[in-house]
Amino acid sequence: MLWFWIGFFALIAFLLFLDLGVLHRKAEEQSFKSALAWTVGWVGLGLSFAVVVYLIFENAWLGATLQASDGKPHGGADAAMVYLAAYLLEQALSVDNIFVISLVFRSFRVPSKHQHRVLFWGIMGAIVFRVAMLVGGAELAQRFTWIFYVFGGYLVWSGLKLFKPEGDEADNPLENSRVVRLVRRFIPVVEGDHDGKFLVRDRGRRALTTLAVCLIVVELTDVVFALDSIPAVLAVSEDKFIMVTSNIFAIMGLRSLYFVLAGAMAQFHYLKYALALLLILIGAKMIAHDHYHVANEVSLGLIAGILATGVVASIVASKRAARRTASDH
Repeated sequence: MLWFWIGFFALIAFLLFLDLGVLHRKAEEQSFKSALAWTVGWVGLGLSFAVVVYLIFENAWLGATLQASDGKPHGGADAAMVYLAAYLLEQALSVDNIFVISLVFRSFRVPSKHQHRVLFWGIMGAIVFRVAMLVGGAELAQRFTWIFYVFGGYLVWSGLKLFKPEGDEADNPLENSRVVRLVRRFIPVVEGDHDGKFLVRDRGRRALTTLAVCLIVVELTDVVFALDSIPAVLAVSEDKFIMVTSNIFAIMGLRSLYFVLAGAMAQFHYLKYALALLLILIGAKMIAHDHYHVANEVSLGLIAGILATGVVASIVASKRAARRTASDH
């Protein structure tokens, strides 16, 4: 599948160049309308890639086959369903990532006009980290089947943690001040906007800006969240092509999705519990993988159904709260 990888990453490189190098060259605040259009575009691209997955595995191009947990080779329809389940799951897990990134930006006081630049380079780094971690996770799963029990237990624990009451910003495991102090031990850090630059000259020597330190924290948050997302996608599929492509398409849409949802995260209160339930069920599926096989269409239906329920319940609850507030006044 070497040529598919070359073609896929060439497409990703072109889209990233088009995004920052052509359409967003100037540092400016992204409007909600623009962010929504980009989000629709990225989600549409991610979903439509299921057709490409179908064609690749249905026609066994360059020997592509999907080996399911029952040991039988599956065709294009199954591969497309597995890809869609993995994509929806990764897209959902990115919502928590958006919430933490919003806290990081607020803590570092990053101006809105520079947030797009930080997210862009954060996504570039996330792609590299995710590909390495996904391939490593798939290799571990194939060589050591007991790793499924470890991953499954970790996902169940992560899901249960989400049911705990929310803390404040001080509960963030990546405390920004600590990161700044650690970076300053090795590299000078200067305060200020510096027109969105990551590296500047200060008194004759090169120094990082606080924007660069913010980028480092954003990268670290993605590594932390990858600890949930990689075991989760492994529960859906061990095929490296499906794992990597679904993950990257979900990450690519994270930037525009941030600008759509960052200001309205509080309205999606029940989505957090939907994600918690999803992680617990996926973890249970991994633990029981030797004894019980879940059909691909069932996995896809559960993921889509749980997420849709969380979103709808959040919207209904927000509208009711708004009506109560209006009636009180």
